[in-house]
Amino acid sequence: MYKFEVYKDKAGEFRFRFRASNGEAMFSSEGYKAKASALSAIESIKKNAPGAETVDMTKEAES
Repeated sequence: MYKFEVYKDKAGEFRFRFRASNGEAMFSSEGYKAKASALSAIESIKKNAPGAETVDMTKEAES
């Protein structure tokens, strides 16, 4: 099961990571001073990103 995990880093900021169903961490967030901001970012991803496109920024660098 995919899940978001909210945690505090060593600097005391709130971060989240997204884990795949096999438990592997797929990505992590930036640090947020408020837990509510981290939770809001998670909700934004859930709501706004299901159809996000993939942009390969390396193509122009290969030319």
